Amino acid sequence: LQVFLVEKAGRRSLFLAGLMGMLISAVAMTVGLVLLSQFAWMSYVSMVAIFLFVIFFEVGPGPIPWFIVAELFSQGPRPAAIAVAGFCNWACNFIVGMCFQYIADLCGSYVFVIFAALLLAFFLFAYFKVPETKGKSFEEIAAVFRRKKLPAKAMTELEDLRGSTDA
Repeated sequence: LQVFLVEKAGRRSLFLAGLMGMLISAVAMTVGLVLLSQFAWMSYVSMVAIFLFVIFFEVGPGPIPWFIVAELFSQGPRPAAIAVAGFCNWACNFIVGMCFQYIADLCGSYVFVIFAALLLAFFLFAYFKVPETKGKSFEEIAAVFRRKKLPAKAMTELEDLRGSTDA
């Protein structure tokens, strides 16, 4: 189902929607935890927010980075890029898993504010820096990055390699 959704809606838009949904869910979890002692029904708000957080993760930030990493790099560096992305993913998961209890003890009901702040930073970064890769070839995606860095000359990877071997 996710593959069809990605092809229909686009990678960037799903990624941004997932991040924003997770951000709203993190805020809702915080509100639910803070007001739990005053309103018993806030436990339901927290539960719904947790389920929505997971759903939005599975729609956007869960699978989309793997699509984008595979599409941003050409055949040569792609395995190394995917390995680095996988390492970063698992290292961050490990850090969150190991530190969450200590952070929750320190922050109490406001523990998800940290996640909300990080999600906002990730959303802004993705909004301004991550291009849409749906329906684009590697050369077109590379040209988007080259236009941002080297506006004078946009070349394909093959032209770049030919130029370096001719010298």
